Amino acid sequence: MRIALYQPDQAGNVGTILRLAACLGVPLDIIEPCGFAYSDRALKRAGMDYAEIAQVTRHLNWAAFGAVRQGRLVLMTTRGAAPLPQVRFETGDVLLLGSESSGVPEEVHAAADLRVRIPQAAGTRSLNIAVAAGIGLAEALRQTGGWPE
Repeated sequence: MRIALYQPDQAGNVGTILRLAACLGVPLDIIEPCGFAYSDRALKRAGMDYAEIAQVTRHLNWAAFGAVRQGRLVLMTTRGAAPLPQVRFETGDVLLLGSESSGVPEEVHAAADLRVRIPQAAGTRSLNIAVAAGIGLAEALRQTGGWPE
């Protein structure tokens, strides 16, 4: 199981997801370019000292990520056809989240093996990506028995 972030533009969210990944022992892929300097103070503040133990791989762009990615690509998206409670995760899945401001382009949508949406109350648009990452990852780890001991 892995988390991947497509061109994130909020350092604080990346720091929070970095901390999530470190605490749950899940590698994190960051597909650049980012909308902030990777050394940003907000990233460090949110990630705290977990940045030192997180397994982070930075990829120059979408093509570079695609060249090394293994496993099924599961896109967490508000446009997903599969509601999270109906999805069956696999141990090698890569949970991909788009940038906070623009999501992912059509080519990335098309490359996903599965497009998952988290059901939400009527009248709401979307969850913060760090929250969505936590919800999606928790369900994936629950299903696959991947929680740390």
